[in-house]
Amino acid sequence: MADSMDLEQARQAEALERHIKAAVNKPVTASAFFCENCEEAIPALRREKLIGVSRCVPCQEIFEIKGKHYRGTESQ
Repeated sequence: MADSMDLEQARQAEALERHIKAAVNKPVTASAFFCENCEEAIPALRREKLIGVSRCVPCQEIFEIKGKHYRGTESQ
C-alpha cells in the first residue's frame, strides 16, 4: 500500500517529466547575437534567415565537419 510520501514522490516525478518535455519541445524563436564558439557578432541577415542560429558561418562549418568526423559518416 502506498503511503503519502510515495504518492507525493510520484506526483513530483510526473511534474518534473512534464516540465522537461515542455522545455525540450519548446520551439526556438530567437537567434543569438554572438557566436557561442568564437563570440564574434553574428550578421543580422544570418540571424533573420535562420531562426535559432547560435554560431557564425565559419564556426558552424567547423561544428558540422567535426560532427561528421565523430559520427563516422561521409557525405555522398
